Amino acid sequence: MPQLALIRHGQSEWNLQNRFTGWVDVDLTENGVAEARRAGELLAETGFKPVRAYVSVLKRAIKTLHLTLEGLDRMWIPEEKSWRLNERHYGGLAGLNKDETRDKHGAEQVKIWRRSFDTPPPPLPESHEYHPANDRRYDDVPREALPASESLKTTLDRVEPYWTSEILPHLKAGEDLVVAAHGNSLRALVKLLFQVSDGDIMEIEVPTGNPLLIDLADDGTTIRGARYLDEDRAKPLPPLP
Repeated sequence: MPQLALIRHGQSEWNLQNRFTGWVDVDLTENGVAEARRAGELLAETGFKPVRAYVSVLKRAIKTLHLTLEGLDRMWIPEEKSWRLNERHYGGLAGLNKDETRDKHGAEQVKIWRRSFDTPPPPLPESHEYHPANDRRYDDVPREALPASESLKTTLDRVEPYWTSEILPHLKAGEDLVVAAHGNSLRALVKLLFQVSDGDIMEIEVPTGNPLLIDLADDGTTIRGARYLDEDRAKPLPPLP
């Protein structure tokens, strides 16, 4: 019976500053480092022994994964990085303070950008420094696949093929896996695993640095149990499908 651990990166510098981050490559805070180390300790206490790891190409997730694996004494396992596990691209909101953005555009409009399933924020021009076309880590990604802005729907559209082709086959083979990613890319995985509706998924919040450990049946998709390991920082989970 395979297990899957989903870990949102520890607190980032822009989480602390209440700024929209998305694909901008910000670092962890000291608290974020502590959260990542704690994630490894919590997983170790369960006896979890992943044999393969997946992570985005953003350093807040990469560092979280490495600190978690250090706590598990599993830094040697294969690790695959993919842009498809990146956070949702916040387009023209990237770098803006969330409170100031509400003051400028109105709370209702910002709520639509943040919490609707299929309405993206305003796009970035390709000339902007935060557009992924100007970042060398995406040189091998087809230009037309690089987003200027994303909704959760378009985030799901890029996460789902990676889940289906790269992660799910290893779960079906009975392997225990760990994925370190971001609030919205993990929200997409939760939507797929728990079969959450479009209307309900935006109410699901994945806390930073708190591992969600999922027990799966041999088919790699049927959930037998799921829990956050730090109960004091847990968020409500959707009902099992």
